Amino acid sequence: MKSDKKILIAFVLNLAFSIFEFIGGILTGSVAIISDSIHDIGDAASIGISYFLEKKSKRQPDEKYTYGYARYSVIGSTITTVILITGSLMVIYNAVLRIINPTQINYNGMIIFAIVGVLVNLGAAFFTMDGDSLNQKAVNLHMLEDVLGWIVVLIGAVVMRFTDFALIDPIMSIGVAIFILISAVKNLKEVVDLFLEKTPHGIDISEIKEHICEIDGIIDVHHIHIWSMDGQTNYATMHIVTNEDAHTVKHRVKEELAEHGIKHTTLELENETEHCSEKECHIVEHSTSCGHHHHHHH
Repeated sequence: MKSDKKILIAFVLNLAFSIFEFIGGILTGSVAIISDSIHDIGDAASIGISYFLEKKSKRQPDEKYTYGYARYSVIGSTITTVILITGSLMVIYNAVLRIINPTQINYNGMIIFAIVGVLVNLGAAFFTMDGDSLNQKAVNLHMLEDVLGWIVVLIGAVVMRFTDFALIDPIMSIGVAIFILISAVKNLKEVVDLFLEKTPHGIDISEIKEHICEIDGIIDVHHIHIWSMDGQTNYATMHIVTNEDAHTVKHRVKEELAEHGIKHTTLELENETEHCSEKECHIVEHSTSCGHHHHHHH
């Protein structure tokens, strides 16, 4: 099944469930359930946003978006993550209020709700499991959190049922919220790195430069830029100085870059006598030329 289809199913399940859950939280008087439902409604909303953006992100490049629409998926991830962070802070706030003024909880109702919660969310998590886009990872993270949150609520409800220690309820919701906060912040960092065009994870520019310098016929390489649209596809551009047949050299370089997981490359080829028109050419790079190859070509 396509990832946007999966996200739609997750959305419908989640929305229906969070409304059901909100009512349940009010009926049982459990802050853990109410705060969970607020977080779930936030989830559902962000999954809805993700759905439309994920669908849009699959569109082919056109004249308006020459790089394609992949970043829309990343925006989906951003919104989802921000909603999660806000939700978690609200949950923590409500739980602290509840610790100050404890109230009565219907434990049996809470246990029943928690069992339903675990089952429904397991189903949803199972659906969204094998996503590889950052966006789908964010959605799946939501699902897994929900399962975890419900398992915690279930255990807590059972313990409270037998000990009547009502503080467990707000303490649990704080625990879940902190867990969500940590993972959301990590997710946000990944997204910000993408928007800042940071060199993708696991790519070492100086190593790539070295490997390209070792290719026969290449005198120098500079202006290396490597970035990613969506955390999956990497793009690279660079200038290559060579006196040999451009076609052969280009082929060799593209093969080398493909080994580093870079499929989309734009290469500018210059010969040795040409002066690189762009001034920062020699400032950016530590060494002007590949050094050891320079002498073989005279």
